[in-house]
Order: sequence, then C-alpha cells, then structure tokens
Amino acid sequence: MKLQRVFVALTALLISSVARADWTLNMPRGVTDISQEVYGLHMLTFWVCVVIGVLVFGVMFYSMFKHRKSKGAVSSNFHESTKVELAWTLIPAAVIFAIGVKATYTLADMYNFEESEVTLEVVGYQWRWRYRYIDENAEQEVSFFSSMATPRDEINNRLEKNENYLLEVDEPVVLPTGTKVRFLLSSADVIHSWWVPALAVKKDAIPGIVNEAWTIINEEGTYRGQCTELCGKDHGFMPVVVEAVSPEEFEQWLADKEQEAIELAELNDREWTFEELMERGEEVYTSACASCHQPNGSGVPGAFPALANSPIALGPAEGHLNVVVNGVRGTAMAAYGNQLSDADMAAVITYERNAWGNDVGDMVTPVDVYNFKAGE
Repeated sequence: MKLQRVFVALTALLISSVARADWTLNMPRGVTDISQEVYGLHMLTFWVCVVIGVLVFGVMFYSMFKHRKSKGAVSSNFHESTKVELAWTLIPAAVIFAIGVKATYTLADMYNFEESEVTLEVVGYQWRWRYRYIDENAEQEVSFFSSMATPRDEINNRLEKNENYLLEVDEPVVLPTGTKVRFLLSSADVIHSWWVPALAVKKDAIPGIVNEAWTIINEEGTYRGQCTELCGKDHGFMPVVVEAVSPEEFEQWLADKEQEAIELAELNDREWTFEELMERGEEVYTSACASCHQPNGSGVPGAFPALANSPIALGPAEGHLNVVVNGVRGTAMAAYGNQLSDADMAAVITYERNAWGNDVGDMVTPVDVYNFKAGE
C-alpha cells in the first residue's frame, strides 16, 4: 500500500510538471554565432559518446551472448594484450584531443572581447539588475534598474500563471542586432550570475570583481534568462529580459532614454508638492521595496521588518534617511544612496512615512536628500 501511494504521488508530480513547462530533450541553439558553435560542439561530443557507447556495449553484449556458459564456452587464460591496451588508450586519447582542439577554438572566440561597439555594465543587487550604457560622448548616461514584474497574486496562486511566469521585468535591457556588445558584470552585494541561454552568455557577477562577456545577436526578438547563483531569499525573482532590435531602433531608443535621464536629473532641482512625492514614492516603493517589506508595508516576520507603524517610519526623518541612504550593516537592507536619484529617494521616504496609516504628515525633498548625503 505504501509503495502504491509513492507511485501515485510521483505520477501526479510528473503530470503537474508536464502541465507547467515545455519539456525539451536538448539545449537551445540560440541566436548568436557563439551559441551555434557551442551547440555544434555539444552535438559532436554527444554523437561521439553515442558511437562509443554503442561499440562498447555492443561488444560486451555480443561477448556475453556468444560465449555464454550454456553453450559450453570456456574462458581464455591470458594476462594482457599489448595491442588491445594500446588501442583502448590511443583511440580515446585521439578522440579527446580532437574534441579538445575544437573546444579550445570555441573558448578562444568566447573570450575575444576586442572591437566591441556597445559596452553595457551589468550590476547585480538583491534582487534585481542595474544596467548602464557606457558612452563617454553621451550628455547624460543611461542607467536604470530592471526588476521582476510578475504580479504577486500569480506568485501567491491567486491568479493563473502566465506563459512568462517569473520571467517578466518592468524594464528590459535593449540591445542592437548585428553589433558586438561587451558586458561588464559585477555585484553590489553578493554573488549573482547573469544568464541568457539564447545568447550563450552566463557569467558570474561578483562583488569587487569585473567579469567580461560579449555577444552579437543575429535575430530581433525577446530573450529571457535568470540569475543562476543562489543569492538569497528572492533568488528566483531575478529575471533577465533582453529586447534585441535593429541598430536604427536601438539608436532611437538610446536617444530617448538619454533624454529621460536628463529630465530625471532635472527633477532633483524642481519644487515638489506632497501629492506628487506620494504618487512617485508609491511607484518607487513597488519597484524597489515591496518584494521585502510587502506592498502593504507589513514586512515578513523574522526576515524583513514592517514599515507600517514602525519606529523608523514614525521617527525623525534623519534616521529614516540614514537607513535608506546607507543601509543597515549585517542585514538585507541595502544602501540605496547610489541606486536611486535624490528625487526618487525623497519620494519613497515621504511615501513610507505617510502610507499604511503612518500619517506622519511631513515630506522629504530632493534637497533634503542632497544635504544629508553632503553631511550638511
């Protein structure tokens, strides 16, 4: 009876897995020349292993059948055969050497970072990615965070999961096709890993170290990936989405983003009303804070403190600023001083101090944030 229950449970698990995901029997070909090389190397190695397996097991089963005891076979009495030993040493060595040569050429191509036309900095945070397009000639650098956009109701099984469950972001990274893109990868906290299978790019993002990778995307489209390093509580909520567009579309997108960056920088100098700060603060909170402190500010007991009716949100504004700007050492509370603009920092702090029934009634302005950072 116990064995039957185990069988039923395993069958149910298999059926549910099939219902949730498409099963494939091979690695993807990808949309870059390097991914095609990797796929070709993989298939070459696979078929070599198949041939070796067929030969070895064929000889073994033939010997077992042909020389079985029921037919009166008597085993030979010998110690070694120099020819056989040379054969099973030299042939595998030659096969391994041939595969090794091809793999070496592929690896050399993968580590050739020269002549890149676009440079993209990728920085991992718990638990999202920051992208920065490095261009010395740009009037204002383009930099933004990309966070998971899958609704919490889907994660909590209150809504049906869509096709791209846990693989959606609020702002994808955009790259041009037919252009060599160089990636500079690092991390602001713990080890992450930036992985997009279709691009054949998987590289660790390590604090204090800059790793490199590159790609040339041959086809326009949307390509999805994930963080593949166990980086903490929300490790599974760090998707990567790459939008590959034509070079002309990319140049227009980059120009538009640069203009947005200029306008965002100007927000630090404008006069804000309380209502404007609250509206913007809710957007920033949803993107940057809600995954830990929850959309209603209730936090996660034992892991992340609540902000609703909390001493930080109800206490002096300077203390609240210090926590958000500098983080809290030894906890998961990251320093947002270099992650958010002064305007966004002011907006989210104002929102936290006046949402969920806190009702402190004060407001923090971009000037307050700037003065705090400057130590004034």
